[in-house]
Amino acid sequence: VNWISVRILMALSIIHKLETKSIDFVLAFPQAELTRDVFMELPYGFDHGYKGEYILKLKRNLYGLADASYNWFQKLTEGLESEGFKRSEIDQCVFLRKDCVIMVYVDDMIALAKDDEVLNVLVKNLKKKDFILTDEGTLTRYLGVDVEHRPDGSFELKQTFLIQRIIDLLGLEGDSKHNTKSTPATKPLLNKDENGEVRRNIWNYRKAIGMLTYLQGTTRPDISMAVHQCARFSQDPKLSHERAVKRIGRYLLGTKDRGIVFNPNKNVGLECFVDADFAGAWDKEDAGNADNVLSRTGYVIFYAKCPIVFASRMQTEIALSTAESEYIACSTAMRDVISLMQLMKEIDQIFPLHMPKPIVHCDVYEDNESCIAMAKRRRFSPRTKHIAVKYHHFRQYVDKSIIIHSIDTKQQTADIMTKPVEVGLFQHLRNKLCGW
Repeated sequence: VNWISVRILMALSIIHKLETKSIDFVLAFPQAELTRDVFMELPYGFDHGYKGEYILKLKRNLYGLADASYNWFQKLTEGLESEGFKRSEIDQCVFLRKDCVIMVYVDDMIALAKDDEVLNVLVKNLKKKDFILTDEGTLTRYLGVDVEHRPDGSFELKQTFLIQRIIDLLGLEGDSKHNTKSTPATKPLLNKDENGEVRRNIWNYRKAIGMLTYLQGTTRPDISMAVHQCARFSQDPKLSHERAVKRIGRYLLGTKDRGIVFNPNKNVGLECFVDADFAGAWDKEDAGNADNVLSRTGYVIFYAKCPIVFASRMQTEIALSTAESEYIACSTAMRDVISLMQLMKEIDQIFPLHMPKPIVHCDVYEDNESCIAMAKRRRFSPRTKHIAVKYHHFRQYVDKSIIIHSIDTKQQTADIMTKPVEVGLFQHLRNKLCGW
């Protein structure tokens, strides 16, 4: 299941005071039957017969087979469909029924319903269908993410254990709290630094980036930009890149008990904040490197003031102006906005959603009004007609289901996803994004 689906349904669980249930299937893959004949040689140490004299025919699905995951998912799908569930058209791992929604990640399942009895009956019926499972009760942990419920009904998603592993890997556990950092990144932006000093530590750079990437994609969007720029240099990291990763670690050292706070405002619908940093990594010392003039896209999509989708990534082509980089960023964000709108329409049939016209806030820099004009009017100038058609895909929604308008830079939540900002602004935007 996509984390977008998980977060939107978690927000709805607060708004509608839904009952939740976490279900784990025991040894899931062998519960499924095989769809084809599979044979194996006698295992080493097997006493009966000689090697080559006998072979074994598998009776059940087995971990390690090429189609093992497929066989299990087909069995689970058939079991849920027999209970009246239908797969979402947007996320194939979300199953919908008029009184219940289910999210599946391999053998971990979350079920949400208004009535706890609906969930109990579901568990009972699945057991009758020969599914071996354990009912783990109310959702408190999912895919390594702790769900901390609060007295006011809100909750916080956090990954304290993963953050501690990162701190241990980077060797920062002995650092004093006075050596923590108040922001995860600082200027200037990183580049290849081909002539820079070699690394001084032996910890695995790629392993650190892997853990940080999962962390930022689930519960810590405040480090997304810092992690992504470090990830670009995993092939040949230098001392400058090592120091940048350790700065992220020192920032996490002071905030390891925090994550994303979900405290929905049911009167607010879908909002998207999108921003771009035009050629921010350009460096006159490495002016011939085309990668340095790529712009960075950052966007955050909220539902009921809860962050559902967030991303910080480099644009794939060189923008020729601030307006063009902003327009490319806006187009990229709209891909997630439009698909999320479709998912919400499916969920709305079960749990009513507050869905006024989504508002897309675009940061205004210099001629960024041109970006808004390009989105609203089918009019090209000699400076914009070269923009690829793929970036105009969302204009049919503008002023219909999507409204675009400008916003003050200091209120642009996505600014934190595009570049390092000073401490005061970072903390202000982090509060808007993460709730603390």
